Amino acid sequence: MIRIIALTPAGHQLAQRLEADYCYPNGLEVKVDYKPKPFAESVQAAFQRGERLVFICATGIVMRTLAPVIASKYQDPPVLVLDEEGKFVIPLLSGHEGGANEWGAQVANRLGAQLVMTTAKPYLNPVYTLGMGCERDCPLDFLETLMLDALAQKNLTPADIQTLNSIDIKADETHLIALAKKYNWPFNTYSAEELAPMEPLLSTRSDYVYKTVGVYGVAESAALLAAHKAVSETNGTEPELILNKIKNAKATCALARGFG
Repeated sequence: MIRIIALTPAGHQLAQRLEADYCYPNGLEVKVDYKPKPFAESVQAAFQRGERLVFICATGIVMRTLAPVIASKYQDPPVLVLDEEGKFVIPLLSGHEGGANEWGAQVANRLGAQLVMTTAKPYLNPVYTLGMGCERDCPLDFLETLMLDALAQKNLTPADIQTLNSIDIKADETHLIALAKKYNWPFNTYSAEELAPMEPLLSTRSDYVYKTVGVYGVAESAALLAAHKAVSETNGTEPELILNKIKNAKATCALARGFG
């Protein structure tokens, strides 16, 4: 659920505008809470339930209210703060891990507002890359369903993805090629030697995969290397996983990001 909390009449109008106009990710239910009571208890409960929160009020109010229940960037839901005129959007909590930065950018674009990011690399543009591995002759629907699930988890769309990537032994994988063609992505493959430098950035290392193909994880390695290559000529920053490998019965998928 997305909960929009407003404390003033002008803020309430903006909340209603957001509720009506903005297309929220994953079909999440949207609820506008105008002057919720008791304020601290109701807001803290929503935060602890993992609801995405949009506050239209002073940042200080939000910080003082949520401070007792903030856990970690790996657990907390994303929190945005807007001024009541809708001129500024601040991703306040869980910017990277929770996706508040991307979500805040979407809301700012929709409102014509200024995104105010204070996390690392705020001045650079993100480049998103997709890495996938699969069984030989994996059906297209297994690949596409997994890919769409991965994007949905990070509030991304196929249009946000720059490339689809895998290991070179999948260069002739019919439905990986078909998936890339369907979404107009370049399909890149890399050798195990090229993928090896990404090993320190992997979330997990599979000895079985290493014995089979020569790297400890195809999807994560390929996504990371592609993100690295996409931005290396502009700034050389280290790529990062924004979604660790997920899998179904026949395929794996991971998302990486670089800043260019």
